[in-house]
Amino acid sequence: MRLHEIAHARTGDKGDISNISVVAYRQDDFALIEKAVTEVRVAAHFGTGFNGEVKRYLLPQLGALNLVITGALSGGVTRSLALDAHGKCLSSILLEMEIGA
Repeated sequence: MRLHEIAHARTGDKGDISNISVVAYRQDDFALIEKAVTEVRVAAHFGTGFNGEVKRYLLPQLGALNLVITGALSGGVTRSLALDAHGKCLSSILLEMEIGA
């Protein structure tokens, strides 16, 4: 199963930091998201596309988690030569992550 089957994402970016919130469609699926979407797995999923760190913040009452990823935007939106490596693009990539069923 892929993450997008049980959750959606909202994003933002500031400078070289991407902020991705993952929100479960159903509260019952939050436990699986919490288990599968770890800092280590998110960093591995994005691979060498960024050189910073991933910090995860849990919001269980909302059935959500927030990921703050530094070094994710090739120096920032205004400095990057990438055509679309910004928050929305990164959330789409994250939602393709394989998670347990």
